[in-house]
Amino acid sequence: MTTVESIIDRMGGAEVTARLLGVGTEALRKWRQARAIPPRHYAAVLAATGLTLPDLPGFQQTSAAMQDPDAAPVGATAVLVLADGSLFWGRGFGAFSTAAVGEVCFSTGMTGYEETLTDPSFAGQIITFTFPHIGNVGTNFEDLEAAQIAASGLVVKQDVTEPSNWRSTQSLQKWLVSQGIPGISGVDTRALTLRIRDGGAPTGVLCYPDGSRFDIPALLAQAKAWPGLEGMDLAKRVSCTQSYQWDETTWSWPGGTGRQTAPKFRVVAVDYGAKRNILRSLASAGCAVTVVPATATAEEILSHRPDGVFLSNGPGDPAATGVYAVPAIQGVMAAGKPIFGICLGHQLLGIALGGRTFKLARGHRGANQPVQELATGKVEITSQNHGFAVDDASLPEGVVVTHVSLFDGSNEGLACAEKRCFSVQYHPEASPGPADSQHLFQRFVATMAA
Repeated sequence: MTTVESIIDRMGGAEVTARLLGVGTEALRKWRQARAIPPRHYAAVLAATGLTLPDLPGFQQTSAAMQDPDAAPVGATAVLVLADGSLFWGRGFGAFSTAAVGEVCFSTGMTGYEETLTDPSFAGQIITFTFPHIGNVGTNFEDLEAAQIAASGLVVKQDVTEPSNWRSTQSLQKWLVSQGIPGISGVDTRALTLRIRDGGAPTGVLCYPDGSRFDIPALLAQAKAWPGLEGMDLAKRVSCTQSYQWDETTWSWPGGTGRQTAPKFRVVAVDYGAKRNILRSLASAGCAVTVVPATATAEEILSHRPDGVFLSNGPGDPAATGVYAVPAIQGVMAAGKPIFGICLGHQLLGIALGGRTFKLARGHRGANQPVQELATGKVEITSQNHGFAVDDASLPEGVVVTHVSLFDGSNEGLACAEKRCFSVQYHPEASPGPADSQHLFQRFVATMAA
């Protein structure tokens, strides 16, 4: 039987084969894994080896695929189907899934895939990682931003390898299986990212079946039927269901996380999908934190007698979540309590102050987003994850735009001195990402102290 390995040996070894075919040795590794040679190299292989087409591994499968356009290409075990009919074939990993549906977005962060996957703001989305090496440092319990992965699935370029990091306690593969989340590798993520950049974030379905045939028409119909994030309230899906106390502080070497034992301020954090490092940052800033569900009323929030109220990040359309969140925020403002909002909390505060929000064509996701503070001209590199934004033109008198994106000029911050509140669109707690904006937690503390 002719195998990929025997053909490579027949051509003179890996280096000679790679040179003759004009590919890298990494491509040969993928051929071995897929047990097939891509059809575009058939002519060169036949000329170098003297074999015939039926001798080539995978040729029969390739011929069958040409007769059936819905058949998987040689070596493909998963597919991402976009609502416009585009197909991105690859190799599945993680948990088997016949139909993980969501908005397909891309994240440009070069580190922190575990924090990204567990960010509740990614609920209802399939994440395309533009950085190729995902899974190489494994996973661990300290870097979780929530107990469960909120994203529907992930798309990566390179195959996931065994982890090589002293902090790793579990491979990405095993962790995804335990969470029931599918992934697809071997995808041209550059092409997919350009598709999202130029055409906006499409709806897609990630299918990694356990040995069954791909039903492309059914997957395409499901992608087209998914309503999209506009009008969708997802905060209730990822929020806590009852109040709890938080005193864990941020991680540092070599001791890890600590405990806040002498807090100076009481803060109520409204959980629309809060990342753990936000709560850690509040605790590290000297706050005793009480976390309440997204649906908490103003009366319930104020019953904890807070010195300030924090509005967390979260997924979905702020206008939909605002149906119940905005009256609560306005009640807190009426009581004169300082308010600090991040991400979805920023958008909800903007609505509560009289503004509107809108959906961005492609959103901002990654740990390299430049933001300028208008009052000082200072530029910070920030971590972001959002698909909606506050409309500057809708903000009433007395509400000041404080920060703007240097990518597209969209709103990145606002403040209202009369209501003692401020918010930013980005994530000052980072995780992953730069810590340029950590000082905002101290600003919140200063507002409460005043």
